[in-house]
Amino acid sequence: CVLCSLAQAEDPSCFWIAVREPVPGVVGETVYENLNAEMEQFYTSYKGTDEVKQEEIKKGQVYVVFSEELKCWCRALVQSVWCQADGYQLSCFLVDYAKYCYVPSKSIRVLPGAFAKIPHRAKKCRLHCTKPLTLHIDYCENTATEVKATIQTVEDNVLEVFLFVTIKDEKVRYFRISNSISELACTKFSGPTFTQSYCWPPVAGGCDVVAISHQGNDPLLYIPPVLTLLQENHYQALPNMSGPLALVLCPGWKKAQLVFDLLKTYRKGCRHLHPVLITLGQNKEAASQMEIRGCEVAVTTPYNLLRLLEHNAGFLCRLCHLVLDEIEVLFSDTSEQVFTILDCYKKATARPRGNLPHQIIAVGTQWNKHITPLIKEFMNDPHIVITVIEEAAIFGNVLQVVQPCISSSRIAELLKILDFTQRNLQKVLVFTDSVTEVEMIHKDSAVDQEGTKAKSVILLTENSSCHAPEIFYYLKHAEAEIPEELYDLTARVQESEEDEKFSRPLCASLKTFGICSRTECPDRHQINLSVDMAQNIAAEMIETPERVTILPLFIVHATKYFGRIVMKQKDQYTALAKEMNDYFKVPGHRISVNAVEKSVFYGLHEGAVCHRVQVVETPAKDEENACKVTIKYIDEGRTSQVNSDQLLHLPVKFQSLPPQAVEIIVCRVKPIDNEVEWNPKVTDHINHKIKGKVHHAKVVHTLGRTVWVDPMVGVTHLPTMRMWVNEYNIRSEILSMGLGTDNPEHIGEIQKLCTQIPVVDHGQMLFCFGKHLVNELSFSCHPPIKWFQDDVSVTLKVQILRCFKLTVYCSAYSEGKCYVADLELYESVIAEKSTCVVKDTEAVILLVKEKKGTWCKLLKNKNVHVSLDFECWQESEDERPFTVGKDCMNLCL
Repeated sequence: CVLCSLAQAEDPSCFWIAVREPVPGVVGETVYENLNAEMEQFYTSYKGTDEVKQEEIKKGQVYVVFSEELKCWCRALVQSVWCQADGYQLSCFLVDYAKYCYVPSKSIRVLPGAFAKIPHRAKKCRLHCTKPLTLHIDYCENTATEVKATIQTVEDNVLEVFLFVTIKDEKVRYFRISNSISELACTKFSGPTFTQSYCWPPVAGGCDVVAISHQGNDPLLYIPPVLTLLQENHYQALPNMSGPLALVLCPGWKKAQLVFDLLKTYRKGCRHLHPVLITLGQNKEAASQMEIRGCEVAVTTPYNLLRLLEHNAGFLCRLCHLVLDEIEVLFSDTSEQVFTILDCYKKATARPRGNLPHQIIAVGTQWNKHITPLIKEFMNDPHIVITVIEEAAIFGNVLQVVQPCISSSRIAELLKILDFTQRNLQKVLVFTDSVTEVEMIHKDSAVDQEGTKAKSVILLTENSSCHAPEIFYYLKHAEAEIPEELYDLTARVQESEEDEKFSRPLCASLKTFGICSRTECPDRHQINLSVDMAQNIAAEMIETPERVTILPLFIVHATKYFGRIVMKQKDQYTALAKEMNDYFKVPGHRISVNAVEKSVFYGLHEGAVCHRVQVVETPAKDEENACKVTIKYIDEGRTSQVNSDQLLHLPVKFQSLPPQAVEIIVCRVKPIDNEVEWNPKVTDHINHKIKGKVHHAKVVHTLGRTVWVDPMVGVTHLPTMRMWVNEYNIRSEILSMGLGTDNPEHIGEIQKLCTQIPVVDHGQMLFCFGKHLVNELSFSCHPPIKWFQDDVSVTLKVQILRCFKLTVYCSAYSEGKCYVADLELYESVIAEKSTCVVKDTEAVILLVKEKKGTWCKLLKNKNVHVSLDFECWQESEDERPFTVGKDCMNLCL
């Protein structure tokens, strides 16, 4: 009997052990410990251990490789070599640890003769006279107290053994280890959930499975049993071609990335598992260059798979296991593509392939009408697991009925619906929220009518408003009849919910793509003037919307950045930054802050650069000892966490310039395949290309401190030729990657959003004045305006009927129509001293001139809606603006 470590199991009757105690004819553990120490010293210190060239590597030969998992040099048997974009990759078997791994060619070394003489520590075994197929045991080295193997015979260097494992004083004999479950145990996995307990056995048994659960979006519903299946020796009859044994189809790249990461985590205990993530753009060459050799599990999305199949029709020739992840999303968004893939899979498995597995696994959180044809046309006697009672009702074709009634009469209404008679007996289950109501409703019935369709009745009262949306969406999901009262109640509740989100940020997807496809988005989807226009971009920053100079500094994703609009003539921030850096170079000026306050501006020194930052979050009161605070770089837009003692006192003179960071959104481009987020490949490429580099852009829309630009172009300045050269267009750059597509409705949706400003009281109106009163919103009507002036001020009278609200940009609602005044003033005014008074039928705006004197005109450009107010015009004695002749021609409105 040999005491050993159970290192690796390959199939029900084949596994590897490492001997841990001296026995006759077997090298002891001490010899291998000395070997490891000598190898570590040799390959770490000796500089003559050159890498082995690729052409010298031979399959079936033993070398030395560095294992990232074990963090040491190991003897390894090379099993295969294949080429990748960044070099060669080797599939190896560690002969002293009985582990499979993948290493780059740069990590392989020649094995000296002294190290090759010692026998391999891992011994291949198989169970003697038995082939267990059904018994599974959760195994992890730190839970097994003892592993012993009794050697019976030796054939072709393979030990035939009886294996005994004692786990928590319980001895188990003749078993197979599920390595994926072992990996779960080692990651503190507490055990299968209720749904997993029902899903894992049929999946591991190779059956078709449909699982609907609240946890139906968790990949662990299928990953462990599928990986267990892949360890079986069922696939020898497959054609010797490239292609996966298992394919996981996900609704989007983000879920596919999650599944791929989990497979990489749990593949450690699996034989030859090489998962591949397939994310292809619309560029044809991407599909043709996709490397799938050695792949046993592929993870992708419907669109990506179809693009691959166009160039590799044989990709599914070895496929045995097809997993549909988040089936309700797949069928809702890509039903046509999924059924095309199912047809391809059906044709691939229809060819004679021996007794090979043929399995479809569909998991999700909701039942979908397309699951029925999936079961009937593509599955063979599937196991259906539904742990959500509402979804089970839809699957069972239960008739859903909603009966509106007032709360006081709901019991009478229910009894009327039940309509018990001797000829109409029913089995009824009634849910109430009190024992009294149960006793009032109770009816006794012992007759079960066969063939009667089950019916679910929901009594909708005036007190049910909080549940109205979920009832509405459930009935819609069940394709049941929806009463008009529920439509109205749901609309009121949703309107109320949007009002409650009025202080939330404006939906990022709405700003970035012009649409939000999430049904339960937590953010706001309407304009809030007090939030969206609390800080506006200074008029001087946008001297002309046709071309602004932008410096992107923080890249959120491919089309959303934070940065600065750089002034063409004299950039105020550049001067401020130089002065601030010079100031803080003096050690005595670096005064640390004792008590950090929220929203206050501070200085922060990073290397040779000093930043202006604002504290946005401080430690809670019960965490006074905590030293981390969240800050925002007000001139760059990024946020970070720093120690509070890093913050420096910022003199007032450095706070006078408003925050310079603006949000920049590139228009008219969105991700392909109806994805809601940019693939990291696009974001990484754009980040590398544009961060910190000067760009020219045309501003097509602004809202608060957000600018929408189209186009945005990378430029290079040639000072000797006094010109700028365009290098690339960001939108075109994204489209050229094949991962973005045209989004022509983007700006129109933003403008439509801005025309739907909710009504607010006069006391809530905001006003802001500057050199330009720029139209931030798009309205269809323009109110008539009259103006007059004196040496000190200019007065505008905006003629409106019943002003419900007037914004800073002279926008208003009147009798159901939207109005805006787009006024670009001829001269500058003092914003702080300017005022606006709203009367019943007009708004009077008083603009205080920056320089005293008479303006020859109000606006830079003529506006047919603006005219002089002759009734209020006051003419000074020494200055007559209305003179005959040349001067009269300069009085443009």
